[in-house]
Amino acid sequence: MTSKKRVIVMPVPAQGHVKPLMLLSHKLVKHGLRVTFVNTEFNHNKILSGMGVDDDTAGFGSEIEMVSIPDGLGSMADRTDEDLICDLVWGESILPAEFEKLITTINNGTGGSPDDIISCVVSDYFLSWPLEIAAKLGVKAAVFFPSAAALFLYTMNIPKLIQDGIITSDGKPTKQQMIQLSSGVPTIDTSKLPWNIGNPATQKVVFRGFVNACQSLKMTDWWLCNTSHDIEPLVFSLLPKLLPIGPLMASIDNSPLDIPGSQFWAEDSSCLSWLDQHKPHSVIYIAFGSSTFHDQVQYHELARGLELIGMPFLWVVRPGFILSKQKNGLELYGFESNSNNNNLGKIVNWAPQQKVLSHPAIACFVSHCGWNSTLEGLSNGVPFLTWPYFADQFMDESYICDIWKVGMKFEPNERGIVTSEEVKNKVDKLLLDKDIRRRSLEFKEMIMKSISKDGQSSENVNNLVKWIKET
Repeated sequence: MTSKKRVIVMPVPAQGHVKPLMLLSHKLVKHGLRVTFVNTEFNHNKILSGMGVDDDTAGFGSEIEMVSIPDGLGSMADRTDEDLICDLVWGESILPAEFEKLITTINNGTGGSPDDIISCVVSDYFLSWPLEIAAKLGVKAAVFFPSAAALFLYTMNIPKLIQDGIITSDGKPTKQQMIQLSSGVPTIDTSKLPWNIGNPATQKVVFRGFVNACQSLKMTDWWLCNTSHDIEPLVFSLLPKLLPIGPLMASIDNSPLDIPGSQFWAEDSSCLSWLDQHKPHSVIYIAFGSSTFHDQVQYHELARGLELIGMPFLWVVRPGFILSKQKNGLELYGFESNSNNNNLGKIVNWAPQQKVLSHPAIACFVSHCGWNSTLEGLSNGVPFLTWPYFADQFMDESYICDIWKVGMKFEPNERGIVTSEEVKNKVDKLLLDKDIRRRSLEFKEMIMKSISKDGQSSENVNNLVKWIKET
């Protein structure tokens, strides 16, 4: 019996980071490796609850082991608070010590069996300490970047941005301006830099995390990125060492759900049979990811806009999405959660998004422009209406609307509200734009080629696995 090397995978404890690293884990397993996947205890329990199981290996077999480490936060801590989570990831926390303890415990408990010890650490780029721990323990390591390669490029250029006087040594912009590192690379408004998260103190912590992550790259030669060379060619011409291995996606099979172990909420697969009742390109899909919040006013404007359009829609409204103490308020427009309204719309708490976007009924995707959502929409040839919220989402919007030209931007009014009229007008305009539809399908074909058996992303995964398996 051939032994299988064991890899330990450590993501940032957030939905948008856990999902791509779990997708990579499943891909590694298919290539003959074993994976120990690490979540915080809170997220670990949330994922198992979303799967409807209490067995850590349910749905995985023996090749992916889900384990957890404590985050040191109290039981009453609000783990949706971005300042708290940012401080957990980039500030002083017990996570590094707990991660090192986990590896040491595993390796010491194997009796020295080469089949069971950790052979490689695969670390989320935004966590610098797993690479340091791997080096300390003499374990090989690879770093995984879960966002666009363009963000990696901007991160690598932080010293130059400081030197050129664009930002201070704390990451604050010296003035508001649009910047672009190179032609063909997304622009950034300096007021919306990717480390501009939370309050000023949190922004400093996050920026320091970006800087530390960049400096830790010297600890490994394997820089992996969840993207395709063909969709970011100019970035890769500037970063030849960065290896695209994506887009990482779940296999299209008979399961109504996306990849097991990657979701914080239970997926409502009833939306797929609901989509089956609709004609091709007839349904608007609206989803804002795991971290976006809208207040009651904005929420109602979007609901009224959907009513004005009059097209069928599928809307993901996760628990806590609306910043209001009131009930969700959809009943004001005749929409009721998890039900149909004369077949006009359906609301779900969470959806198997890749399955939804691959459905022929989907006409367009109203998105927050998270990188996972961006890749899933692009991979399925679906035009976008963009509504970024924070971090790298504005850069992704620049790709979608300015460089790839596969979507249109919503423009908020002077009060920062995207009005119902703006929603209706942009949806109508997008659906009449045949060039956007054509380009969307061209990008779908481009991506499918990159992840085909002989595609560049697939070859890079093969080389990664070969390196891990080397003694």
